[in-house]
Amino acid sequence: MSKVELHFGAATDIGRVRDHNEDSWMAEPPVFAVADGMGGHQGGEIASAIVVEEFARLADEGYDRTRGTEVVTETLEACQRRIEEYAASRRTHNEVWYAGTTVVAALLVEDHEADKWLLVNLGDSRIYRVNDGVLDQVSVDHSVVQELMEAGVISEADVATHPERHVITRALGGPELPEADFFLLPLSSAERLVLCSDGVSGMLQHDEIAEILADAYDPRDAADRIVAAAVAAGGTDNATAVVIDVVGLSTNAESYDAAQQRLSLEEKLGALP
Repeated sequence: MSKVELHFGAATDIGRVRDHNEDSWMAEPPVFAVADGMGGHQGGEIASAIVVEEFARLADEGYDRTRGTEVVTETLEACQRRIEEYAASRRTHNEVWYAGTTVVAALLVEDHEADKWLLVNLGDSRIYRVNDGVLDQVSVDHSVVQELMEAGVISEADVATHPERHVITRALGGPELPEADFFLLPLSSAERLVLCSDGVSGMLQHDEIAEILADAYDPRDAADRIVAAAVAAGGTDNATAVVIDVVGLSTNAESYDAAQQRLSLEEKLGALP
């Protein structure tokens, strides 16, 4: 089987308003994820870290690429259990403790003996793809304003000022695990993927993200510039982006050194999350 050669970059920033970063990310080919935590007393920070740990486990231990949807579902179930257990351990008789998180992830899977991207979404973090130089949003936000737009109650222009613009309808950490959205894409239809928290998509217009991506050939530079632009635009939330490029297929298993790529990324960004 040919080896898919991937190059990637990631960046995160606390922003200009928040006092700590509740976003988490991981990039260990062939698995990538971004999680945006929610909850007081660092509950969101822990919840998003749990998601990253569970998806990193897939990269470290390997997974059956012919069972991608089942593997991801099992991973989300493990995340949900751990977040519930953590929240339960922090609650007292007079205090409500909540820890929750969104998640977007991308994994390489095999479908009919061909490599494809399996993408998953819960919440309002987003997945974009670039195909033939055109940026498209793949994921659909699980949010109140998205539902209102689909119902024709508000327009896209109303979203930025709507009082419930930050209310999401699905996330990990609630009373039960909600249904995730899955997308299966041929590699040829997504030469570049972007996973980001709403601290990016909420601050930058679609065309602004597209312009940054078009001007940044290196995915590390692309991730840096996207996050920097989100902070410059106001930085009202934590901002995180992971950018992944499919650069080719190789029959040489040593042609792509993921460990060296991660080391290069550490040097670029300063530290892993």
